[in-house]
Amino acid sequence: MNFHRSERELDAAGITDPSLRAAYSRCRELNAAHGTTYFLATRLLPAERRPAVHALYGFARWADDIVDSTDPGAESALRGARLAALQRRLNEGLQHNDGSEPVVAALADTAHRYAIDHRHFRDFMTAMRSDLVVTDYPTYDDLCGYMHGSAAVIGLQMLPVLGTVVPREEAEPHAAALGIAFQLTNFLRDVGEDLDRGRVYLPSDLLAEHGVERELLHWCRNTNSQDRRVLAALREFEALTRSVYRDAQPGLAMLDPLSRPCIRTAYVLYGSILDAVASDGYAVLHRRAVVPRRRRAAVAAGAFARLTAIRLRHRRRPAPATPDPEAPADPKQPVSEEVV
Repeated sequence: MNFHRSERELDAAGITDPSLRAAYSRCRELNAAHGTTYFLATRLLPAERRPAVHALYGFARWADDIVDSTDPGAESALRGARLAALQRRLNEGLQHNDGSEPVVAALADTAHRYAIDHRHFRDFMTAMRSDLVVTDYPTYDDLCGYMHGSAAVIGLQMLPVLGTVVPREEAEPHAAALGIAFQLTNFLRDVGEDLDRGRVYLPSDLLAEHGVERELLHWCRNTNSQDRRVLAALREFEALTRSVYRDAQPGLAMLDPLSRPCIRTAYVLYGSILDAVASDGYAVLHRRAVVPRRRRAAVAAGAFARLTAIRLRHRRRPAPATPDPEAPADPKQPVSEEVV
């Protein structure tokens, strides 16, 4: 972790309590270690907003790691007990805006600072608990019910931190769609890994339309083989995922201009995972598709250039002749700019 950059971010956010600074730093470490794409995109946010994003991601990463534990001793009952303990800590932290566990303390502080609806965290934990017992989804509607808590609410949690130039409720459906698009992308990329955990996230009816059952997926995985029926199902799931990206896209222009390069970068890079899957012949049952480093670098460079231009325009904007007494004093309030 870049210690000095972390300190600057915490200073910019006005986080002065030493224990809270340590809690946010822990979340930043989790983001840097596990979320290459998210961490890169977060670097494009104004410094004062980054700790909040690290807290939201750090908590989600922690809960997800409990569910997906590869510890041979972590049976379902044990993982359930760990999730229940996390739920208790979360409830107490949100209630008292505090927490004995660093990740919960940072999350509770972020929820308080940005007035994030607590039901989004409850819905997320409900989805995490379902992963302990649910191993497949009969239809896409069933999958969407799960993804509301596991993915859509992540977009809704982020929205107050990012800021909008429209009423927040207008942007919320697109933020939720983007969270779902990202998760669908993960589901396609990780078909093989999820199968090893006993889960199939591709809807059963979509697979059945192409003559695919779980046994065929296992056969392809175990024999390192391809099957035209599986390939057809994967292509259809890719098309479905791309349609959700299209639903999310109008929301980019609704964000605070200073947040747009961050989310656009995540949008483009995660969408590039779909391109990588296709380029690799949909071999997701055998290996994880990876976006080439040069592609990530090019997208990031373009985003940094756009962000620099936005910041320069923002700094050059003349101050009003007379201060408006009704104007909000909160520096996180969005400003109007053209789409980037």
